[in-house]
Amino acid sequence: MSKIRRCQRIFILSLLSLSVVAPLVFVSHRLNLLTPLGRREFLEELYRAAYRTDTLKLNAVEQEDAEELDEPNQVVYTEKDFVSTIGYDSENNHDSNESRNAGYRGATLEINGFNQHGKEHQGTQQNDLSFTSQGRNIHDSQRLLEKNIEVTTKKVQEIKNQLNLAKAYLKIAPPSSNLRLRDLERLSREMELVVGEATQDSDLSMSEVHSALQKMRHMEASLSKVYRAFPDCSNMAAKLNTMKRQVEEQVRSQRHQATYLVHLAARTAPKGIHCLSMQLTAEYFALRPEERKLPNENNIHRTELYHYAVFSDNVLACAAVVNSTISSAKEQGKLVFHVLTKSLNLPAISMWFLINPPGKATVHVQSIDNFEWLSKDNSFLESNSSDPRYTSELNYLRFYLPDIFPALNRVVLFDHDVVVQQDLSALWNMDMKGNVIGAVGTCQEGKIPFHRIDMFLNFSDPLIGKRFDINACTWAFGMNLFDLQQWRRHNLTAVYHNYLRMGLSSVGSLPLGWLTFYNKTELLNRQWHILGLGYSSDVDRNEIERAAVIHYDGLRKPWLDIAMGRYKSFWTKYVNYDNHFLQRCNLQA
Repeated sequence: MSKIRRCQRIFILSLLSLSVVAPLVFVSHRLNLLTPLGRREFLEELYRAAYRTDTLKLNAVEQEDAEELDEPNQVVYTEKDFVSTIGYDSENNHDSNESRNAGYRGATLEINGFNQHGKEHQGTQQNDLSFTSQGRNIHDSQRLLEKNIEVTTKKVQEIKNQLNLAKAYLKIAPPSSNLRLRDLERLSREMELVVGEATQDSDLSMSEVHSALQKMRHMEASLSKVYRAFPDCSNMAAKLNTMKRQVEEQVRSQRHQATYLVHLAARTAPKGIHCLSMQLTAEYFALRPEERKLPNENNIHRTELYHYAVFSDNVLACAAVVNSTISSAKEQGKLVFHVLTKSLNLPAISMWFLINPPGKATVHVQSIDNFEWLSKDNSFLESNSSDPRYTSELNYLRFYLPDIFPALNRVVLFDHDVVVQQDLSALWNMDMKGNVIGAVGTCQEGKIPFHRIDMFLNFSDPLIGKRFDINACTWAFGMNLFDLQQWRRHNLTAVYHNYLRMGLSSVGSLPLGWLTFYNKTELLNRQWHILGLGYSSDVDRNEIERAAVIHYDGLRKPWLDIAMGRYKSFWTKYVNYDNHFLQRCNLQA
């Protein structure tokens, strides 16, 4: 009898041993037969099988909770259906469909994805994956490890996507549904506290990682429950459209207000510059008459020198133009600057150059009120603009250069919002080929600015359509070389007056310039003059640094608080902010 029992025990133990050893032999044999790709798929299949029970439990819990909503029983949604239905951002989610169905319960993968410093854990996992490689498939196991790490990247972005979706439901849901959304609101607050200011997974600690993953699972279940609670797509779409219209109206209102404020800032003289003008004016009138004269006035009519004209009522702007041109010049003694301004600003500008002499160069400041012939022609007041920058006489003086400088043959006209970065002496030796004005073209697509003449002129008007080519290249004011002898020969000032009599004063000074100098323009290389620094953030920095002259055309001038910060330093380096007048008026770079 004892022998029989002993045999039975031996038989039972043998069966138990066989049940343990057989799967191991089977798995090992299958792994040896599989290709590297097959082994990887087999391991993933084992992983999914290990967590299939948790997924079923999660779905069962969600189905049970849904019964509290007094609605017909719903089908158990797969993770794929849930993501596509509620608009979950799957583009940024690199998890496989199988890992989503597991409800993010792959704790090993998740911890490995967040904790990049867990070398011991990563080494263990890599050994597990490559235990059958025997040195041949090390690269395959590394690729599998990288795939596992990639599965759980960008979790912070997924959390934020969940929060955005939750906020949308909280905003859209009717007030009577507050009880149903209470859990969603609570989870949203908790997840915001966990994520905080984090922008990437590495910003979170391990404890925060575990907490975030747990709350993500709860949030998924809550979002699924809320979606089933509000299946009326038409009402939801109507509410979304209403919200969209309200937001668009707010955006339009804000843009309108921002545009108005920018224009207002551009028209208004900053307090510091106004203070500077008052301080300099007081100092100027404290001088004796003989002390108010600038040196080297005998150079202002010498035709062999390089003559530059600036029309401005801004002290700092004039200072930057003059300083930058002198700093870049090879022969400073040949430079003559003609600064034209209104009588109100003449003392301040004169005083600035008296206390900040331009070295070997010459500066001549004069008031346009001394030109009696200009007072008879007030056509600039006929402009339809209320902006003083466009109705000012200074803006239209460019059409009277031969009258302002009767003794000169050539002159370079600067706008007061330019900075000179290179020596300009080559301009004075340039062959103008019988043309009157040298300018940089603005008709090249993809470059800033891009203007077509038909954007500013009405070619359906016979007076325009018959005289001008709609495909004619446009060009820019701001840095222009004028041959005054050719100007006088063609009597272009009279041509300008003729267009004014035709009623074209309302088009603005730039289109009037295109008409007046039509077929009389020599296009310069673009490197001479780069524009757009006063309104565009897309000007290539390399082009700016290579340019001879840069132009802050637009509303955002470099001396204003609304200036574009990325370009401002090109201008401020030519302004001496250590000057005691600037410090007294709190003017800073």
